[in-house]
Amino acid sequence: MRLPVRRLRALVRPLRSVSGLGWAVLGLGAVLSGAGWWLGWLELLVVGLGLLGMAALAVALTLGRSTYDVDLEVVDRRVTVGQRVTGRVEVRSRARRRLLPARIELPVGRQVAEFPLPWLRPGARHEELFSIPTTRRSVVQVGPVRSVRGDPWGLIARRVAWTGTVEVCVHPVLVPLTGAAAGVLRDLEGRPTRVVSNSDLSFHALRDYEPGDDRRHIHWKTTARTGTLMVRQFEDTRRTHTAVALATCAADYRDEDELELAVAAAASIGVSALREDRSLTFLAGSRLRTHEAGALLDDVARVTTSPGGRAATALVPWISSDAPDASVVVLITGSVPELPVLRAAAERLRGGAPTLLLTCRSGDTTEVTARGSLAVARLGALEDLPLLLRRVVGT
Repeated sequence: MRLPVRRLRALVRPLRSVSGLGWAVLGLGAVLSGAGWWLGWLELLVVGLGLLGMAALAVALTLGRSTYDVDLEVVDRRVTVGQRVTGRVEVRSRARRRLLPARIELPVGRQVAEFPLPWLRPGARHEELFSIPTTRRSVVQVGPVRSVRGDPWGLIARRVAWTGTVEVCVHPVLVPLTGAAAGVLRDLEGRPTRVVSNSDLSFHALRDYEPGDDRRHIHWKTTARTGTLMVRQFEDTRRTHTAVALATCAADYRDEDELELAVAAAASIGVSALREDRSLTFLAGSRLRTHEAGALLDDVARVTTSPGGRAATALVPWISSDAPDASVVVLITGSVPELPVLRAAAERLRGGAPTLLLTCRSGDTTEVTARGSLAVARLGALEDLPLLLRRVVGT
């Protein structure tokens, strides 16, 4: 007769609490005890029984039921690189008797912080404060808080999770672009393009009337002078729609510092556009949320590179398909791709929108060159980004 799956899991679950050392002590104790009894070797038998006694004591120390109420509180779930994540863990006893001392574990990313939990009387509380430094942009998983009951030798440890996981987004450091952004990311309302249309705000020229033309656009003074119906022709105008595309192919970057510089530059430009109430499309591995700056930075904190990520040369067709009406395009990558290849790819952007091709290389000097509507720039430090953008405007 087959045992139900739940019953099998219930039988196996306690075995998971036994550590590798615990299994070794248990096995060695059984072997030595058996050998000492079989050979009549008293010393060997004593050692084996001693090891088995340690294992039995370890089991006894893990028995019992812990009843806690545990609260995990994180003060701020959005921080910037360099700031600390602070919070507290509060444990309350719900038992009718005093609870034995235990250990509290708080996983933080791949690390685990440990706090001693003293004797707790019924209804007593114990609070621990914690502070986590941040050095890299990331999403940090804090929790779940676990209570650990076991022996002092580390043979058996029974862990019980009491809370869920709190997600903390570590945003990149941003540089304000108040003055520089007014030049590159300026509002282009009323700025003419090369696309001619029959209805817009920017007057271009007059042409002969054709059937189907809107009569409101007939230029009556010229019609009266020439004796032929003439209509106004316009150039399309656009409101600013900034498109930022960040390469996520690992091969485009020399190291992690170069990637973080590119991410911080892209985030600074994107947040500046949102704060000035401009339309934004932000592409970095996927299309990120742009309805508000906090959501964008949360998504930026998750950006990673991979061998199969979007290479810099693939950003232009991506922009053309996802943001065909972009009026300003910013393409950002590392220093590995060759500039002639990047320039050739950027020049194939449809619509003729002003384009900034920004390559990032930590510690390098800032350079800007422009040809037509395409500006190519190199960024060596995040604090140089405002100067770089001002130079782009001046070229």
